[in-house]
Amino acid sequence: MTARKSGDRLGVGIVGSGFIAGFHTRAFQGVRDADVTAVCGRTEASVRELCDLARELRVGDPAPYADVREMVRDPAVDAVWVTTPNHVRVETVRAITEEVSSGRAVLRGIAIEKPLGRTVAEAEEVLRLVEGAGLLHGYLENQVFAPGVTRAHELVWARGAAVSGTPYLARCAEEHSGPHKAWFWQGEKQGGGVLNDMMCHSVEAGRYLLTPPEFPAGEWLTPVSVDATIACLKWSRPDYADDLVRRYGPEVDYRLRPSEDYARATIVYRNGEGDEVVAEGTTSWSYVGAGLRLSFELLGPEYSMAVNSLDTEAKMFLSREIAGNPGEDLVEKQNAEGGLMPLLPDEAAAYGYTEEDRHMVTRFLDGEVPAEGLDDGLEVTRLLMAAYLSAQEGRRIDLTDPATAKRLSSFVPDVAQGTWRPGR
Repeated sequence: MTARKSGDRLGVGIVGSGFIAGFHTRAFQGVRDADVTAVCGRTEASVRELCDLARELRVGDPAPYADVREMVRDPAVDAVWVTTPNHVRVETVRAITEEVSSGRAVLRGIAIEKPLGRTVAEAEEVLRLVEGAGLLHGYLENQVFAPGVTRAHELVWARGAAVSGTPYLARCAEEHSGPHKAWFWQGEKQGGGVLNDMMCHSVEAGRYLLTPPEFPAGEWLTPVSVDATIACLKWSRPDYADDLVRRYGPEVDYRLRPSEDYARATIVYRNGEGDEVVAEGTTSWSYVGAGLRLSFELLGPEYSMAVNSLDTEAKMFLSREIAGNPGEDLVEKQNAEGGLMPLLPDEAAAYGYTEEDRHMVTRFLDGEVPAEGLDDGLEVTRLLMAAYLSAQEGRRIDLTDPATAKRLSSFVPDVAQGTWRPGR
């Protein structure tokens, strides 16, 4: 790998020009050693909009591209952030790595958004392609870089675990009222429903919290079992199913092809000291509140910590005399424009995108492996597939059984096949 030189800056090409790409672009305001130098997307308008945003925020003057192969051949692109939809993830990574392996493109690294794949087989393929191209790689899991989470994690291990013993229970949840785009709602394209879309956050946050700082979770925690439940609590009800059809068209019909809008999973691990520890994850597209709610808890023998993204430092009240237009200017997935509302001054920072991007940039410039790599993304995918298998078969999945590992390597959830029906 190329050693870092004084004054080095990383030119970042963003593949995908949707919602998450916008979060990363805003996050780069807090990253000193990088510029957004290129944007590639499926629609000219969205690419142009993201390029304009980058220029407005002075985080770069990106060149627009419609072809990812052409983008990575741009000498101004040193690393790639992949934010494309799940169903084109493998083909996107294959195109990038083929350009690198052929010598037509030179990159320092690649960072890939969650989830790494819709199945274990897809996640394994992504990792194989990236490692085969010799690239440094990072898994873009923002919640383990959220400042409130990382600081609480650091202190609870230093002041609590160091005195009374390691933590034994992590609880993580992500809840909101539903995704922005049609493909998220489609099991075949997304790979499932809320479990695949958002439990990936809760699973990795749980692994992070139960692991000592600066220690790889994969070396500290050994998965033992998974027990999970999925349900469609809101969006398969007739009125709400009709609402999805009105919004997104007949391809999103939850009367006929529902995905789960609620999921919970309990994962048992054996930690580095041989103790049994537990991570609980809960995720929902059926939560109606101020907006997106992220919550984290860690419990140990004589201590606990808690973080809630809606316990904000700023709030605003609007009386019933003020009628506002719907928007998301106060908080992501905002559900109201009146009353007492939480206000997040910098969502990209609060949710961890800024620290995540700073970490990836620094590691790539220094030629070092990021703390969150694609191997972590693969492990998360395995645990998600075990959760789907548990929910489908109504039983605890033994992760110590070699036959289970073999089955998970080719498992495709019923939700992802479009054959799942709630309550069956």
